[in-house]
Amino acid sequence: MSHLKEKIIQSSLVLFSEKGFHGVSVKDIVEYCETSKGGFYHHFKSKDELLFVIHDLFISYVLNEANRAKLQHDRPMDQLHAILYSFVRVFDLYQEHIIVFYQENMYLKPEYEQRIKEKRDQFKQVIVHIIHEGQQCGEFRQSLPTTITGMSILGMVNWTYMWYQRHGDMSIDDIATVYIDILFRGVLSDHALTEFLNMNR
Repeated sequence: MSHLKEKIIQSSLVLFSEKGFHGVSVKDIVEYCETSKGGFYHHFKSKDELLFVIHDLFISYVLNEANRAKLQHDRPMDQLHAILYSFVRVFDLYQEHIIVFYQENMYLKPEYEQRIKEKRDQFKQVIVHIIHEGQQCGEFRQSLPTTITGMSILGMVNWTYMWYQRHGDMSIDDIATVYIDILFRGVLSDHALTEFLNMNR
């Protein structure tokens, strides 16, 4: 990403959080980051595309990390562990992006909304597929409904944006460890949980 594109995004995050999506014009953004409209339109077709890119940055991060986890680890338990860790970390790495997006996403045009839905669905399917494979090999409890388990994980972690504070009592890595402990105690089979706990003593 070019320096100017990043500067435009960071400026829009400040302005959108202060004034809302409709309260900010392209003129406001370019004046705030001291560039020109030409510089803005070189990187973004419109303010709507800018809002889409704000979301795309963090959903692409978690999706890429999920696919990387599948390539780097053979066992579903290890894949889910890596995915959960990167998934939780996104709320620190892209905190401003996530807050602005959830405040302003109702203004997304249908074409961008559909592209976001596709990536979110891809991420969900990665998690559901890993849970299914974990159940097949005996690492995850077979009695759990696969899709509901996946949606529960997504719902639990996604809510982090509502309360996470960078300067709170716990670091984002500490929070990830807590999530993993809670979820693994609920999802892992008895023998896999024993192995996990022994590895993390």
